[in-house]
Amino acid sequence: QVQLVESGGGLVQAGDSLRLSCSASGRTFSTYTMGWFRQAPGKEREVVGAISRVGGGTYLADSVKGRFTISRDNAKNTVYLQMNSLKPEDTAVYYCAARGGILSTSHAAYDYWGQGTQVTVSS
Repeated sequence: QVQLVESGGGLVQAGDSLRLSCSASGRTFSTYTMGWFRQAPGKEREVVGAISRVGGGTYLADSVKGRFTISRDNAKNTVYLQMNSLKPEDTAVYYCAARGGILSTSHAAYDYWGQGTQVTVSS
């Protein structure tokens, strides 16, 4: 079992940056693949990025490549999502998630979820 808590969301203007953090407690953090997902009103939850257990493998959705970076610090039990050059279409609730298996981009593959943090980007 692992508990996840996201932080760092907020209201920003287009072009600004935010860094989301997800802190984990419970079982050893380094045994989990971590993912970031987002869900905008009226839309399905979509993957933003994912990172393997020790950070050697990462995935970023095409919509955020070149703007977002995913990283993790296993010593701090934390995964990060650095978001630069934010656009209004990035507005959504952002969730972090954990799974015990290999890296996956499917939200159905993740076993544990945080409560989400709102990111709103104004134009």
